[in-house]
Amino acid sequence: MKLDWDGIYFDGRSARRWPVAVRPMTDGLHITLDDRTAFSWPYGEIRQIQGVYRGQQVRLERGGTPETLVIPDVDAEFLTALNHAASGAGGRFQPPMRTSAWVTQTLLAGAAAILVAAILYLWGFPALADFVTARVPVQWEEQLGQAAVEEFTRQTDRCRDPRLATALEKITGTLTEAWTPSPYTFRVTVADAPVINALAAPGGSIVVYRGLLEKTRAPEELAGVLAHEIQHVLHRDATRALVREMSVKALLNVATGGAGGMTPLQVAGILARLRYSREAEAAADRDGMRMMEAAHLDPQGMIHIYQTLKQEAGRAPHAMAYISTHPDIDDRIAELQRLAQGATYTPVPLLPGVRWDTIAHTCGPM
Repeated sequence: MKLDWDGIYFDGRSARRWPVAVRPMTDGLHITLDDRTAFSWPYGEIRQIQGVYRGQQVRLERGGTPETLVIPDVDAEFLTALNHAASGAGGRFQPPMRTSAWVTQTLLAGAAAILVAAILYLWGFPALADFVTARVPVQWEEQLGQAAVEEFTRQTDRCRDPRLATALEKITGTLTEAWTPSPYTFRVTVADAPVINALAAPGGSIVVYRGLLEKTRAPEELAGVLAHEIQHVLHRDATRALVREMSVKALLNVATGGAGGMTPLQVAGILARLRYSREAEAAADRDGMRMMEAAHLDPQGMIHIYQTLKQEAGRAPHAMAYISTHPDIDDRIAELQRLAQGATYTPVPLLPGVRWDTIAHTCGPM
């Protein structure tokens, strides 16, 4: 009988990933680090965040920070052992269910929650859009986001150079692997158009336009842009904007797995004219900078690209869609500089040995 399961531990104070061995015991969950340091979590202090159906990884949290454990559990063996060991915890952990049962339960609960929230929202409580957004299925976000990207690039070629694709995968992976795990798979598309812009669609789809890519002088600068856009996805800012545009009928379609009654063209139109609130932009900047620092990337990269875009705005304002949808650039640069002062590590070079000027101009002439 299997006693230990491999997992990843996050201490809640840093972005470091600790490989651990996890053993369910009658008195709590025993956790052992690679260096043989061991500690335990009492069952009464553990919250189960994920892992209610077969094939899903188990995510457990403890405390207010919180500490986090992520355990792959494809065959539901860990949850079975956990429920057996914690039999005296009063059913604190949900047993693994079949996917069909989980989907049915989720859709029914989601439909009821979204219906109530939608009615109240349309009666004049915009704050309840946050309540609805938090319950939108990730699968729906991914479907709608990918469809919107297809619409964005319908009239524009994509930059498909394999060197650029490899660089984008490396940069995105470096950022996300240093951050708390999320349910999103991030995909970056470079549109071959001179406009200086980037945007995040729901579900992890990000579009960067050639005009913006060519303004970057180092991979760390593009990483700064992507870190900001990734945080918009994680904060579900675009999803929240779409929810506010929907009717009750559309929200019910979302709850039952449909596309919400919105066409890709409509979604693309909303995203193209979307202007986030000052609070949303500040949050994406703040957590984007933290993501850069968690990956031990040079925080100046994020600052430099913003400074470059500010300078470009005075030369070609008609092409500066990115700045026009991101107000208060001076204040934001000042805040990023303040945040960067707290970095105490030696930055790790991103894409060492790669000629970035060649990568950044793969879509157009040098």
